[in-house]
Amino acid sequence: MPHAHPVVHFEILGRDQKLLEEFYKSVFHWQIDPIMEGYSIAKPGTGISGGIGAMGEARHHVTFYIAVADVAAALAQIESKGGKKAFGPHPIPDGGIIAGFTDPEGNVIGLVQGPKGM
Repeated sequence: MPHAHPVVHFEILGRDQKLLEEFYKSVFHWQIDPIMEGYSIAKPGTGISGGIGAMGEARHHVTFYIAVADVAAALAQIESKGGKKAFGPHPIPDGGIIAGFTDPEGNVIGLVQGPKGM
């Protein structure tokens, strides 16, 4: 059986970060902590955590991130099966790496590789 690749993070990006943060905080009582300009971590309490931010029109979307051992290898396999790289790979504050791809229907999905040693 192949290795499992769990969904480990969600992301809600739009034009107005503060509006999105207040909406999700007031409706669902999520804890929201800024981590850098334009991006905060949302902690629902149970389940996976996610990000809320404002990245402009080009990155306006809702998506999820799948854990992989090697982002570059995963992107190569995705491209060989008809997907396309959308962004990254980029380092993230915890030492991991993220990237994104579009599936054959154009949906944006993220990949995350944990920090070295994980």
